[in-house]
Amino acid sequence: MSLTRTLLPRQLPALASRTTARPFSLAARRMAEGDAGATRSGGAAQGDAFTKREQASEDYYVRQQEKDKLAKLKQKIADSEAQLAKDREEAESMVKKP
Repeated sequence: MSLTRTLLPRQLPALASRTTARPFSLAARRMAEGDAGATRSGGAAQGDAFTKREQASEDYYVRQQEKDKLAKLKQKIADSEAQLAKDREEAESMVKKP
């Protein structure tokens, strides 16, 4: 038998108000802006020296990664061009042999 069937209708509102109230010790702790662990979102945080330094560090890392990728691509192109030149010479020597 369910709980709502055993209670009288006039007792239901009292039960509902008791079950929705949470004791203070169980309430979720909320952090205010600026507390440790809070997210930094624009505004005054934009001018923060730590934020600027962190952004500069991330930008530097991204630029270095892009520089490495570009160097690898240039090397790959150079290797491909060298192989193409070698293949052309070989093809020309095959044509001249008969």
